[in-house]
Amino acid sequence: MEQTKSNGFMTKFADFAAKFGNLLYLRTMRDAFATIMPLYILAGIAVLLNNTVFTWIFSGDALTNIQYWGNALVNGTLNISGLLIAATIGYCLSVNREFDNPLSTAVVAVAGVVVMMPMQVELTPIAEGTNADIFSGVLTYNNLGTGGMFGGILIGLLISELYIKLSNMKQLQINLGNQVPPAVGKSFNVLIPVMLSLAIFAVLATLIAMCGTDLITLIKNFIQTPLKSIGTSLWGTIILYTLGNLLWLFGIHQSVIYSSILEPLLIINIQENIAAYAAGTAIPNVINVSQVTSFGLLGGSGSTLCLLIATFIVGRNAATRNVAKLSIVPGLFNINEPVLFGYPIVYNITMAIPFLLVPVMGIVISYLATVSGMMHPCVTLVPWTTPVLLSGFLATGGDWMAVIVQALVLILGVLIYMPFVKVNDKVMERQAVEADDDDDDDVFDLD
Repeated sequence: MEQTKSNGFMTKFADFAAKFGNLLYLRTMRDAFATIMPLYILAGIAVLLNNTVFTWIFSGDALTNIQYWGNALVNGTLNISGLLIAATIGYCLSVNREFDNPLSTAVVAVAGVVVMMPMQVELTPIAEGTNADIFSGVLTYNNLGTGGMFGGILIGLLISELYIKLSNMKQLQINLGNQVPPAVGKSFNVLIPVMLSLAIFAVLATLIAMCGTDLITLIKNFIQTPLKSIGTSLWGTIILYTLGNLLWLFGIHQSVIYSSILEPLLIINIQENIAAYAAGTAIPNVINVSQVTSFGLLGGSGSTLCLLIATFIVGRNAATRNVAKLSIVPGLFNINEPVLFGYPIVYNITMAIPFLLVPVMGIVISYLATVSGMMHPCVTLVPWTTPVLLSGFLATGGDWMAVIVQALVLILGVLIYMPFVKVNDKVMERQAVEADDDDDDDVFDLD
């Protein structure tokens, strides 16, 4: 009876988590961030080269000239990330809503973000002792880039949703027939929805400006900053990330929580770190996406590279050792689906504790190593497939202490997994015996 209730609860929980992860706006955000992720990685590489490799080779004017290359890449990626995310959100929302003109939605989303930008900005001169000046007709990287990320997300979602709804109203469509080129026909078909959407947001921008502020500043002060401070605190990250890994135990991808809720906040943190590192200022965020993936994802979700090594050391079950042999190469590149479903981790209560505990241990140790000054903060966005040890070195801008910290996390993770590997071997042995007994009983019944 209790087993039936337990199975019923797990089924309901799994259904809820799956539905939650497929919510339209969460799915749209996940798709949008995945689309522009290569640009953030490129920005991280450019900053890393500018501040490490180039400084070892060049100096003086030669260094300044070669660093122009990296700065140009940062300006074209990281420093307009708020604008880029708005465009991709508009496009992805259209695709998810099966709207037939997603490109126009992306254009409207970008225009909407610019409409909501402040008309006047205060610029602080580089030279000390001079006063800040107020300029009009200026778009700053501060509003277009990391400082405007949440603005780009929120405005992109809102204006895209409005535009799609208006475009689906036949009364607002202008049909020129089949005698004109398709691009022209589509353009006139959405002419009125485009004009109405942007005009409505311009009215909103005017009303907010009359109150002495702008929407980007309001979102930054009342949404972005509080949400980041809670969601990307040490405990906030641990709770959200653990909940994400918990879903794997029910066979649901952890991206339901991680990629939809936590990762966008962590990406904003690493963007701010990259910008600060490029500017030579203090690094603002200890917790960020590179820190979590480099120290809490050793081999993939649950740090299953530690499990594979533990299996080679103490595992005696032939099936799990074969799975480990097949999974070790993908595991080195943080691809661990063979482990999750082959070992298995899914619905395996024996492995639940280390699967949830080891990643938390890695995040906490790297956090303490960073705040104590032992290790440099993560300042570049490395691809999630970067192998362990190399990922820590690159993420921290070439800090060898990060390699040592990663090695420590790896060793401790193996030690934590080892007793559970032994227990899992015994469980599988008993299950095999029970299965043989059931087969014997079936043969006896047939006789």
